[in-house]
Amino acid sequence: MIPEEKNAICEFILKTYPMSQEQLASVVQYFKPKAFHKNDFVVEEGKICQFYCFMEEGFMRAYTYDHAGNEVTTALYSPNQIVCDLSSFFKQTPSQEYIQSLTNSRVWYITFDELQHAFHAMPYFREFGRLILVNSYTQLKQRMLSMLQETAEARYAKLMETNPVIFQKVPLKMIASYIGVTDTSLSRIRKEYAKNRAKA
Repeated sequence: MIPEEKNAICEFILKTYPMSQEQLASVVQYFKPKAFHKNDFVVEEGKICQFYCFMEEGFMRAYTYDHAGNEVTTALYSPNQIVCDLSSFFKQTPSQEYIQSLTNSRVWYITFDELQHAFHAMPYFREFGRLILVNSYTQLKQRMLSMLQETAEARYAKLMETNPVIFQKVPLKMIASYIGVTDTSLSRIRKEYAKNRAKA
């Protein structure tokens, strides 16, 4: 029987790749709980990512530094998402970025060796993992194209529509960095967005 405390990760797995309750139980047994305090790191630059995490509670971000030494937010994570430097984790190579908890966070994690064992032992879990990688690649591609093809205003509006709670939990300077604008520009964009919403 699957413990009730694992309901969130079970729902996420089934939504990604439907499987029987018996199969689901065999998968989630590998995942263990872990707490991250505010400002804790899941991984730091130069270190190998050790955890493949499903985030149940909390908010995190990934960031790096550009050639001028400026901090750049590359990803924002909210509940019910996979948190992992996938390249570092699967290739077991040093990470090129940091993943940091912005709040107290709770995750369910699996290690690299455990994941490899589970992939080989359970084809249905391997298929789940494949879909996660496909989804992650798709999101990365969409973000890259968004930074090239869309205006900052459009990127802000999309983030507001798809994940509005981010704005309550993540500092605005990090959101500005994530959508590729300065703090001052974000302030202007927010005012314009609110004004347009009021007119609608």
